[in-house]
Amino acid sequence: MKIRLFNLDDDFDVIKTWISDERTHMLWCANRIQFPMTKSAFKEFLEGVASQCGDVPYVATEDDGNQVGFYTYSVNENTKEGMLKFVVVDPERRGKGVAREMLKRAVAAAFNDETTEAVHLNVFSANARAIKCYEKVGFVERNVANGAFNYKDESWDRCNMIIKR
Repeated sequence: MKIRLFNLDDDFDVIKTWISDERTHMLWCANRIQFPMTKSAFKEFLEGVASQCGDVPYVATEDDGNQVGFYTYSVNENTKEGMLKFVVVDPERRGKGVAREMLKRAVAAAFNDETTEAVHLNVFSANARAIKCYEKVGFVERNVANGAFNYKDESWDRCNMIIKR
């Protein structure tokens, strides 16, 4: 597996197919991007999180170059914490260790910056599979915001998970 910078023209058409239903979309982005995603909306979204938070988008690829995962990453210089956001993996590769490997590499890259003391992420309680994956990487629950997001007749807690150096 390799991690590289996301390229809208090369990667968007693949990544958009990974989120094929509205509920999965909401679990992934909490309705911060329209569903279904369009290239222009995704570009605008990425530009927005880059300017607001410093997020940089990345793609995980197999050795042959096929995209298998996506996430954004930023660092809060005040708290010395990195943050992973919008983590998603090709559904055909879920449950096969791809997300775990991608996250391990993302965390290792984050800790290459000696000032980064921890990396954290948010995940909805309704996404139990993702929580288990994050725990396997070494993330632990730091806090929970009860009822942070509503989707149709569901109320989801938002769990903040952290891994320290």
